[in-house]
Amino acid sequence: MVARLLDEDPEGAYGYSRVALRLASRVAAVREAAGFAAYASQKYGEALAEFRAAKRMTGNVDLWPVMADCERGLGRPEKALDMAGAPEVHKLDKAGQVEMRLVAAGARRDMGQLDAAIVTLQSPELASNSVQPWTARLRYAYADALLAAGRESEAREWFAKAVEVDRDGSTDASDRLAELDGVEFMDALAEDESEGEDASSEEKD
Repeated sequence: MVARLLDEDPEGAYGYSRVALRLASRVAAVREAAGFAAYASQKYGEALAEFRAAKRMTGNVDLWPVMADCERGLGRPEKALDMAGAPEVHKLDKAGQVEMRLVAAGARRDMGQLDAAIVTLQSPELASNSVQPWTARLRYAYADALLAAGRESEAREWFAKAVEVDRDGSTDASDRLAELDGVEFMDALAEDESEGEDASSEEKD
């Protein structure tokens, strides 16, 4: 239930995770699920505690990037950067290393270091034409950092590159690109409702 509700109802997932913890707190998978439920509900202190417990139980470092992101959520970007330079990062698979890079760049932005954030995201994975599960998010993060630094033309280029590979809509790159191009979208449903109300009002008159 936690996995099923996590995206659509984080608070509901969190509630189920607390029940699971009462029943099986010594199971690593339960602690991990509880961590993700707390993380999705922005309860970063609880999430970090659960992730640490799961890591202790399994010895697995896969949760390292999300643990670092919890540190960001708790207002400790410096700690997140320390984790980005820790030996655990070398034990992560490629997806985990990319995720860690995204977290580190976010920490740099938290600290107002926009140029450093941009440099952090510049990597072989960003330059590669190979499309991986992380490609859209990496390109999006790079575009967003460029835009924050006032480099609008470059940002537009990278938002467009993100759109090219974002087949499942994991980012709002298309909306950001349209915004940069000055395109405004009309809510057709709202327009229809408004027209219907106007017509109804005229009939009453």
